[in-house]
Amino acid sequence: MAEKLRSLALILAGGIFGLTFSIGSAVLAQKNGVADTLPWDDTRLLAEVLERVRQEYVEPVDDSVLIESAVRGMVTNLDPHSQFLDKDEYEEIQISTTGNYSGIGLEVNMEDGLLRVVTAIEGAPAEKAGLKTGDIIIAIDDVAVDSSNMGKAVTGLRGKAGTRVNITVTREGSADPLSFAIERSNVQLRTVRYELLAPDYGYLRISHFSESTWSDTEKAVQKLQRQSRKGLKGIIIDLRNNPGGVLDSAVDIADGFLESGTIVTASGRAPDANFARSAHAGDLLDGATVVVLVNEGSASAAEILAGALQDNGRAKIVGMRTYGKGSVQTVMPLSNGRAIKLTTSRYFTPSGASIQDHGIAPDVEITGDPTQDLLAGIASHQTNTGAAMLQSDSQLRGAFEMLQQGRILHSNVAQLPDVAPAPK
Repeated sequence: MAEKLRSLALILAGGIFGLTFSIGSAVLAQKNGVADTLPWDDTRLLAEVLERVRQEYVEPVDDSVLIESAVRGMVTNLDPHSQFLDKDEYEEIQISTTGNYSGIGLEVNMEDGLLRVVTAIEGAPAEKAGLKTGDIIIAIDDVAVDSSNMGKAVTGLRGKAGTRVNITVTREGSADPLSFAIERSNVQLRTVRYELLAPDYGYLRISHFSESTWSDTEKAVQKLQRQSRKGLKGIIIDLRNNPGGVLDSAVDIADGFLESGTIVTASGRAPDANFARSAHAGDLLDGATVVVLVNEGSASAAEILAGALQDNGRAKIVGMRTYGKGSVQTVMPLSNGRAIKLTTSRYFTPSGASIQDHGIAPDVEITGDPTQDLLAGIASHQTNTGAAMLQSDSQLRGAFEMLQQGRILHSNVAQLPDVAPAPK
């Protein structure tokens, strides 16, 4: 399951994580004003291994490479989400959170050895060149893309504005591969898409949470309100395959739909790792019905939003049980443009339930092929009306029927039994 999540919803070169940022340039554990020191035996072990590798490894290795490898291994072995970040990796994290970068503007999905286009960002070079949802990228700059080099290949889509990249894809219905020469430019990632599914019912798709997601969500709801006849009767918030992002962004969005109540609490060792977030008065929808659509690719900050709306009785959660990532990572800058992304808190829903390894259980289960449904829905959203989206996306159709009629019509939608969540 962890491998599957990592394959989902990659924004160009890296996954998105529920995280916060430390403003300090370094972190030093101290006690009574004196820095803690490692026990001599542990220090000696590190020095012994380092010296053995330097002297006897089959090939010479630069000391800086050895030290970075040791640091990377130390942090990575803590848990699946902590990570040492070199300069390039740190830049990727910053791109994910700010939403600005230089490239061609593709959201891609890496799964089963294939690099598939989820969407070409509206107005970005990839869309203008003609890349489409569902295209499978088989080569970048004449280098074949496969499971062994996929991450590096995706990074190659980014680059300085004005430079060019050649992309070869296969497309359903086309007998031969298609080639595109695309000039990179500055791109603003879109994390929010919206559409009217029917005259009084809206659709809000949040792909991940960046610093701009809350303001984009607020604007989208306001536009949907104006487009409706007499104001929205209900809205679907689609969090499928949303792997998370900036924690405060998810909290702000939950606050936007709640009049009061706890949104999330967190517990950790450091003083600032223990916190609680609560809602303030004011509901963007003035009490209109909310349905949140999730699947097993919904994680981290997406689970915070879903859990907050569920526990406060503001929304029904439909779809499939979420991933179960209940931890917050703090990005701590280091010297020379490097950083560590360190798990600092465990977070809990308003009811006090831990999401870690359990996820959010939907109030109503809607089965289906989550990836294919989502890709079909995005493709329809790019070119068709809300009605066409409902026709091509069976999970969305089931959620809409629940939103509109208060009951489920399809046989592939069934009430979940009232049982405690089971670990994955």
